[in-house]
Amino acid sequence: MLIQNPPDIASSEITDEHAYLNRRQFVRGVTGTALGVVAAGLVPGTVAEAGDVGQQEIQNVKPGPFRTDEPQNSFEDITSYNNYYEFGLDKRDPSRNAHTLTTSPWTIQVDGHVAKPADYHIEDLLKGIAFEERVYRLRCVEAWSMVVPWVGFPLSTLIKRFGPTSGAKYVEFTTVLRPSEMPGVRRPVLDWPYVEGLRMDEAMHPLTILAVGLYGKTLLNQNGAPVRLVVPWKYGFKSVKSIVRMRFTSEQPRTAWNKATPNEYGFYANVNPTVDHPRWSQRSERRIGRFFRQATLMFNGYDDQVASLYNGMDLRRFY
Repeated sequence: MLIQNPPDIASSEITDEHAYLNRRQFVRGVTGTALGVVAAGLVPGTVAEAGDVGQQEIQNVKPGPFRTDEPQNSFEDITSYNNYYEFGLDKRDPSRNAHTLTTSPWTIQVDGHVAKPADYHIEDLLKGIAFEERVYRLRCVEAWSMVVPWVGFPLSTLIKRFGPTSGAKYVEFTTVLRPSEMPGVRRPVLDWPYVEGLRMDEAMHPLTILAVGLYGKTLLNQNGAPVRLVVPWKYGFKSVKSIVRMRFTSEQPRTAWNKATPNEYGFYANVNPTVDHPRWSQRSERRIGRFFRQATLMFNGYDDQVASLYNGMDLRRFY
């Protein structure tokens, strides 16, 4: 169920993280993020230190639209069970290894079919941004899922600032590539750097956000600090982490997993329980923290909001 106009509930009133604040694995997994510096500099008094975990608390976060009322996964679940192959293939590797990533300073290159191409410092990109909490389902193509309370803002907010031209049909996103800080890229699992993409109407959809935090605090490195994409109706591999480039193109981008195994990972990656992965079914999923599997929902449960984007398309062909 989606709640489009939720009551004004602060993030701090939703859950209790006390049980996780003293976990040493999170202390090891944290570096200072650019967002803390940014917010402290742009909006004095709105960001405070978040205790021993090393994150920054993001204050004045408003509840956003399209929130699911499903139980949220714990802070521990979300920050210790991750796919971020640049730091290792095991789900626990990112929380063990991602502390090596330097996230401040941070610059995002914007180029292609836009009126304002430039290398933007993150503090300039986030200037004047109103942060929202978006409680979204996250569905992995490996048939597991979570419910995550992201902090972020609509991607469309930035796209409008860049002034895309008529030639901009797609947006290509690139993850940072630093072999000295990312032990996983020493293995040729993918054609690094990690690249993903969206059609422009998908990128402009109000459900699509750039996330800068979760559970009311700045992102940990293993979750994609300092800024990542979140597209809740698509499989998790579309939600590219630690973004350093946004390129506006006229042609469909060649994306990382689609290049690696095109018969398994399509460009669109919409959650569709009727289209199986060649090696397993997508009809059910394992919600992390629960014992029993549950049915997978079309478009991850966001069909009322996004199905119209794909009218007339064969969703088995364009998977």
